Amino acid sequence: MNLTPLDIQQKQFNVKFRGFDILEVDNYLEQMASAFEALQRDNKGLHEEIQRLKQENRDFKEREETFKRALQNSQKVLEQMKENAQNSAKLVIADAEVKAEKILNRAYNRLAQLHEDIGELKRQRVQIQVQVRAIIDAHTKMLELGNEEMKAMDEEDSKLTVLKQPK
Repeated sequence: MNLTPLDIQQKQFNVKFRGFDILEVDNYLEQMASAFEALQRDNKGLHEEIQRLKQENRDFKEREETFKRALQNSQKVLEQMKENAQNSAKLVIADAEVKAEKILNRAYNRLAQLHEDIGELKRQRVQIQVQVRAIIDAHTKMLELGNEEMKAMDEEDSKLTVLKQPK
């Protein structure tokens, strides 16, 4: 049964002989109604405060969930960024390795070409030496033949001079 202060104030008791003092009962009921009214106001205020706190608590929980989701999303983004950075670093390293391999291959090819060129130059030097020796030998033989011819001519000339003296 829900009683209101008005119910208490308007409550009428049957009066009997030798009953309670009506004025005293009325005063007591007035005090009870006032106290009851104050309690109801306090109770209503407390219920309102409870509702406000419950709403505030719900709001805080919603904010907390929002923050949790934002934190989780941030962590996911951070992980993706980290993964992307690692993948990018792997690509840069792979690209650098490919470029280094190309540079090494060119260097090895150039080295092989230089070795071939050196070998070719050595062969050419040997050929030139052989040709120069052959030319020198040929000229030496020609000089020797020329010397022999000169000796032979000198001998013939000396025979001629010997023949000319007796006259």
